[in-house]
Amino acid sequence: MRLYAFAVYLFLYLPIAVIAIFSFNAGRHASQFTGFSVQWYGKALSNPFVIEALWNSFVVALSSALIASVFGTMAALALQGMKGRVRMVADALIYVAVMVPGIVIGIATLIALVTLFGWINPLLASLAPEGQAPQLAMGYGSLIAAHALFSMSLVIIILRARLAGMDRSLMEASADLYAPPLATFRQVTLPLIFPGILAGFLLSFTFSFDDFIIAFFVAGSETTLPIYVFSSIRRGVTPEINAIGTMVLAVSLLLLIAAQVILRRGPKTGGTDAA
Repeated sequence: MRLYAFAVYLFLYLPIAVIAIFSFNAGRHASQFTGFSVQWYGKALSNPFVIEALWNSFVVALSSALIASVFGTMAALALQGMKGRVRMVADALIYVAVMVPGIVIGIATLIALVTLFGWINPLLASLAPEGQAPQLAMGYGSLIAAHALFSMSLVIIILRARLAGMDRSLMEASADLYAPPLATFRQVTLPLIFPGILAGFLLSFTFSFDDFIIAFFVAGSETTLPIYVFSSIRRGVTPEINAIGTMVLAVSLLLLIAAQVILRRGPKTGGTDAA
């Protein structure tokens, strides 16, 4: 079993290690290592198209993660008070949203947005003066909306687990001391679940920043970093692409590790702060 597990991990991570190693290649060919150099990192970071795509990915990831964290927290708190079949159906829909393949989500989101724009744009044209009506189209808005909707399910799942293990006697004590619901949420509930909110935010940011499949369908004329990488490798893989992939991988791993550390250390810290 140990040998089998080692083989599986080797199969999963060896290609990633190869990309990281060849990102330090001094030559121009991605598959021929001719010497150690960090020149391709400098070229990648000085490429204006890479910087623009990186900025687009950052804006979309930050915006969608913030929206998913806020509305995911509200949904998790609301679902916590549900019981019976309504709660069971809601839980099933949340898990289905995570299990559905990304390409299905991308196509469904594209069809939904195109249909919605087809209804709204003629209405805007009829209300505004001729030639001055705004036209809704794919771009930042569609990217942020699509990523936020998917990431919201991740936030809800994390917070539901957090709420299930929370000491509810603290909230009951706050109510017994005549604290209004908003004060109880601000002083008791929020400190207890904040590590889960932060972990959900980091995971949502990571998903949105790395996503290609959904972004490919709803990005419109905008170019995110994964879309730029995909467009570039169609002309051939270069050490610059390896350098970009290695940097994205490093950032993603750091965010995932931070989310795991927060989730592991959160219960003790959150309970102490609330107390």
